[in-house]
Amino acid sequence: MAKAIHPHLDRILWNEDQISLRVSQIAAQILHDFPAPSPPPVFIGVATGAFLFLADLVRKIDLPITVDLVRAESYGSGTVSNGDPIISSHLKVDVNGSHVILVEDIVDTGHTLSKLIAHLKLKGASSVSVCTLLDKTVRRKVDIQLVGEGKFYQGFECPDYFVVGYGMDFAELYRNLPYIGVLKPEHYS
Repeated sequence: MAKAIHPHLDRILWNEDQISLRVSQIAAQILHDFPAPSPPPVFIGVATGAFLFLADLVRKIDLPITVDLVRAESYGSGTVSNGDPIISSHLKVDVNGSHVILVEDIVDTGHTLSKLIAHLKLKGASSVSVCTLLDKTVRRKVDIQLVGEGKFYQGFECPDYFVVGYGMDFAELYRNLPYIGVLKPEHYS
């Protein structure tokens, strides 16, 4: 039975089944790229937006992995990145010499991602891959420079809409929606 769309949304872009299938496909690709007995990657989720994607993804990775979270803020309560992200919560795990997969909910301008990649490189990561559920290339301002043998895993190409759900928010609301939808402008303007 389909769930009713939230009244603040214009439409659903990706439903629960589509998201689940794509997460499984990404996990399979990661398992292919990091076969045992090679050292398993360290998964670093970008809090708070990626927490649902990260949880679903790592449960499908049958390797002895390490998981941590980093917090980077660039939106505040707005809908546009300020272009100067701040890393406000640091890692607890040591990534020195490790293959790191940085897990994002959405890559937009690229500023936050670039800053996080540089941060992980300074911490000694031997490679940094990016795994993003949504990639909004139309808004990209910065070229993403991966480290070492890093790869770029993409869930869906996102059109230029303000999206919420499946961990993504506006002013900390809508994260708990099980799908990704377009927020009606009257709810954020």
